[in-house]
Amino acid sequence: MREKTNLNKTGSFKKLFIKICRIFGYELIDQGNFYIPTRDKLLNENISIQGKKSINLPLGEVQISRKVKALTIIFRSCTNVNMLTQNKKRLFDCEKSEYTFRSLHSIISSLKNAKNLFSKINFNIIVVDHNSGKKDQDKIKNQLIKSTIKYSLITLDLNEFKDKIKTTNEKNEPVTKNQISNMSNIYKSLLISKDQCEDLIYFVEDDYIHHNNFIEEMILTYERISSQTKKELILCPADYPYLYTDIDQSNIFLGSTMHWRTVNETLCTFLTSKIIIKKYWDKLISMCEFEHYPFEQPLHDIYKLEYCLSPIPSLAFHCTNINSIFGLSPNVDWKKAWDNSKDY
Repeated sequence: MREKTNLNKTGSFKKLFIKICRIFGYELIDQGNFYIPTRDKLLNENISIQGKKSINLPLGEVQISRKVKALTIIFRSCTNVNMLTQNKKRLFDCEKSEYTFRSLHSIISSLKNAKNLFSKINFNIIVVDHNSGKKDQDKIKNQLIKSTIKYSLITLDLNEFKDKIKTTNEKNEPVTKNQISNMSNIYKSLLISKDQCEDLIYFVEDDYIHHNNFIEEMILTYERISSQTKKELILCPADYPYLYTDIDQSNIFLGSTMHWRTVNETLCTFLTSKIIIKKYWDKLISMCEFEHYPFEQPLHDIYKLEYCLSPIPSLAFHCTNINSIFGLSPNVDWKKAWDNSKDY
């Protein structure tokens, strides 16, 4: 536990000056002991104020004009399909349900942490489940109940989308049943985001393990960079290995506590705003109605027009096969993150 500076030993004039600075929103820094008396914090702690200002030394303050009001997590689950397009085993060699439970637990842990930090933000988690067994669904529901976070558990009805999804893909081949269910789940998630969500939405598949601070970092980063650029954003929490296979130019942004870079491609796990969803509704829905190659091509088209950012290092990793270029994020202790996600 860190020792806090004892302000009782500070002179009366200095204490009065600190109070005045607090009233007018100024920060004082004691560079001798790395301490901020106006905030009673050390410089290596998070000193930003959500919805008001982002502070990063030595660059100073960014006044927040784009305040986050709400975050909805839309979690797409399916415990009975190991891999959508492959028969390979996943990292850690577990049943698919284990990845679903751990992924959900890692999200809930981060949500609870963010809820304690950001009392003015409305948090909500919606699970859209397809074809998981009753035992698995009960376990998912139990995780949600124990979280004390507002939640919904929706069972996907494929008949809702059977007349909307083309059965032949861009290669003029039949679309597989697994892919149709995947497209239906994404379609349902987008409809929910448009009709029910208030502000930010995080769309996530059920095989991503997240670090505990990922929601805190993404919210504060969204506010900071959106306020600077005057634009809505797309944030991907995973630093995919395939992003390093080509030499692409990137713009580097300073987030809350880490660096973020522009990327041109992601999978279907990303955070964005309802404003972006409405702006590119037809483009997003096209991804669900027709199987492109790559599948996420409509997303990539949007990234040509909007900032899509990925963190360095990663805030989450994708539990695919260890050799997959879409899997393990580099320079991250993913074994530790996996172990920390067990306690569900």
